[in-house]
Order: sequence, then C-alpha cells, then structure tokens
Amino acid sequence: MKPWCLLLLLLGLSWTQASGHDYRDALAKSILFFEGQRSGKLPPEQRAQWRGDSALSDGSEAGVDLTGGYYDAGDNVKFGFPMAFTTTMLSWSVVEFGELMPAEELQNAAVAIRWATDYLLKTVSHPGLVFVQVGNPVRDHSCWERPEDMDTARTVYSVSAERPGSEVVAETAAALAAASMVFRDDDPDYSRELLENAVRAFEFADTYKGAYSDDPGLKAGVCPFYCDFDGYQDELLWGAAWLRRASQNDSFLSYIQNNGKTLGADDNINEFGWDNKHAGLNVLVSKEFIEGQVLSLESYKDFADSFMCTLIPESSSSHIQYTPGGLLYKPGGSNMQHVTSISFLLLTYAKYLSKSSQTVNCGSIQVGPASLQLQAKKQIDYILGDNPMKMSHMVGYGDRYPERIHHRASSLPSVSSHPQFIACKDGSDYYKSPDPNPNPQIGAVVGGPGDDDIYEDDRADFRKSEPTTYINAPLVGALAYFVANPDAGLVLT
Repeated sequence: MKPWCLLLLLLGLSWTQASGHDYRDALAKSILFFEGQRSGKLPPEQRAQWRGDSALSDGSEAGVDLTGGYYDAGDNVKFGFPMAFTTTMLSWSVVEFGELMPAEELQNAAVAIRWATDYLLKTVSHPGLVFVQVGNPVRDHSCWERPEDMDTARTVYSVSAERPGSEVVAETAAALAAASMVFRDDDPDYSRELLENAVRAFEFADTYKGAYSDDPGLKAGVCPFYCDFDGYQDELLWGAAWLRRASQNDSFLSYIQNNGKTLGADDNINEFGWDNKHAGLNVLVSKEFIEGQVLSLESYKDFADSFMCTLIPESSSSHIQYTPGGLLYKPGGSNMQHVTSISFLLLTYAKYLSKSSQTVNCGSIQVGPASLQLQAKKQIDYILGDNPMKMSHMVGYGDRYPERIHHRASSLPSVSSHPQFIACKDGSDYYKSPDPNPNPQIGAVVGGPGDDDIYEDDRADFRKSEPTTYINAPLVGALAYFVANPDAGLVLT
C-alpha cells in the first residue's frame, strides 16, 4: 500500500472514533451566514444585526428595481452567475435533505432561498433583457468599505438577444426551478411563479445562445471574477434537468435526450461548481435512470459512477488530490467550494444508490453508499476541526476558528457602533490591522488551507480567507444529512 493511502486509512480510523461534532449547531450557523451577505432593505427579523440596509438604489441606472439579493463573497458586488448557482444549491440542499433538518432550520433555509429568488425574479421580469450583475467590480475592489457606505458605481449589466448570456440565464432558470420545489407545499402560488419564470428564462437562454463573457462590454464587468471559462453548454443541460425534475414535463426530458451530445454531455469532466456543472449534472440526471429506469440516460449514471471512483483513494481510478491531512484539494484558490459541493454530491448519490440497492464499480473494488457517506463525512469533519491544525474553518463554530476573514462588512466597525461614514480608502487601516474582525460573520466558511493543511488566518490572503455563498450553499445540505445521520458510513463491515 502506498504511504499516502496508509495515512488516509489511519485518518479514516481516527475519524471513525471521533464523531462528536455538533452538526445541528454547524447547520444553523451555515444558514445564518446568508443573513450577513444580504443586500437591500433588511427585514425586522434580521438576526445578523451588525449589518444594515445597503444598495437601496440598485438598478436605478437602468430604470429598474434590482434591490435585494446577496453579495457573493467579501466584496459588495452582486454577481448573478454565482448567486444563481448558490440559489440552485441551497434549493437542492432542501429538496434532497430538507426533511432531515430541524423545523426551525428548514424555515431559515427557505427564507435564505427566498431572499435570492425574490431578487432573481426581478432580473428576469423585463422582456428582452436579463440583468446579470450590479456593481463595477474594478472600482469596488479598489475600496475597503462597508456595503452600507458604498459610493462606488453600481453599474448594471444585462444580457439580451444581441448580447447573449446562456450560462447565467440557464443557471437562473435552474435556480428558480429548484426553488419552486422548495415552496410547492407551503406557498404554491409562489412556487408556480418561480417555475413559470424558470421556463421563460430557459427559453431565453436556449434561443439566444452565447457566453456572456464573450461580449466585450460584459467581459469588462464579469472577468476575471466570474468569467465563463467552461462554456455555456453545460448550463443549458443543467437548466433543462432542473426543469424536468421540478415540472416532470417530458419536453425537458426530450431536450436532454436530443441535445446531450451536442451540448457536451459525453465530456466526462470531473468538476462541479459555479462554472462547471458536469459532475452535478450527471448525478442529478442519473436519478431518472436509477429510480425511473429511463434507459436513454444510462450514460449519465456511468459518468456519475466514474466521478465517484475518482474520489475514493483506494480506487485504481483515483485522480483527486488530497492534502496530507485528508482534505480534497484542487489548486486555484477558494478550495472549500470544491470540498462542500463534492461532499454534497457524494451524499446525494449515496442516497440515490441506497434507494435502489446499487453500488459503484471502481474496477478493483465495489463502492457502496456507506463508503461515499464516509468520504463526505471526512471532508465535513475536516472543515469543522478534525484536521492537523485542530481548528474549525467555519467562523463561530468550535473553540478555534478564523477571526480575520477577507470580508469588508465583517472587518469594519458596524454602522451601529460607528455611524460615521467610512469612505472608500478610509477602510485600509482596518484591512491591514492584525486585530480580529469586529463583526464575526457567523457560519462563514473560508476558502481554506493550502495543500499543506496550513491556514494562516490572514485577511489579505483572500484565496484562503474569503468566504463565499457557494461554499456554504451545498454545505447546508451536507450538514442536514449529518444532523440526522451523525455516524453514517462509519459502520465497519
């Protein structure tokens, strides 16, 4: 056995013996995080009270109302592409694992989703246009100021027939469709509105094909932050898959069957995140083959199986890198986005396999649902503190956690404690300060350690210390699973 395999085996045994995390507390905090990311007029029941109203004139440049939604990370821009993906993943978390959540947290998750969907509905409500971003990122990133004090340009970016943005509009369709399932029982009228707008958004994305970052005017605003590096084709299939699941309309099944090869369904790419939907698409669509025996979709299960095998260290097909401490690692920064999204896929696929008593053939070994659950548990427990540094990577969870996250609102004094205006450059001293952030952004999960498991808690190192909404969104589902199944995957057979 290779030394690193032995290390992972030993780590697995140590995790097996230590399953004492308070997943319910972590779940509550992972959802609370979204309140600290809110843009717009805050409601009376706002729990993150260090935040105040912000960006109340968003959209005025274009003569529309684009208030609300979320700031995606530690800055004050509303990027539509990652916000839509965040919404899809929050909704998928509830669709898949909401029944396992404590009632109060299920309600909080629904509120977090609705804060996003109310905004996304505004972005698709104007014929011929879809609004995809508010805020000039270059000017925003030149400042270190509270969202409540923003005085940088709130530039409005939109796509149209002449300037298409299939990836962001199709992701918006996916988000609205997935969210429609969340509200189906408790608010059927809202659910219907979400689904109807999802259909219209998808038709727009499919009719006017193109990547939004291919347009010079849009590229200046979305790149290099949320460029479409992977092409828009996967989002069209992803949007169609969510519309199929939410509506059960056969036309979307036909779309997947008829357009899969053209749109790259056979590109077995082992990635999943705000830009690349392939692995998530394969897991989502494979449900129809596994449970519904739609034979034409068998290739999606084959690709999902192949992806799962890359995550199992004992598999001969393993290609995913792990740190010495056992954390899944992909170079490029903000690594925790990969950790949480892939952990969610592991648990979701395990759920599908369990319902059909199936396993995954990884060549030399057969991998069952319990093995997938164990892999996910190792990753989630690492985030919560089972790592070489013995620290949680979620703010407010555990005895030791990041205190200097790369986050403007968290690092600057709140409006309630310092009502005086803090101008663009006046926040620099707070940015450079070695002191902990005055407003802990509870529930925020940082980008995470490097490939050596070291996390320095350095505000300036944004690749490691900046939280994002799309790190937390799939984590909500994973934590919900472990609330109900704290020892899942740990039974030795």
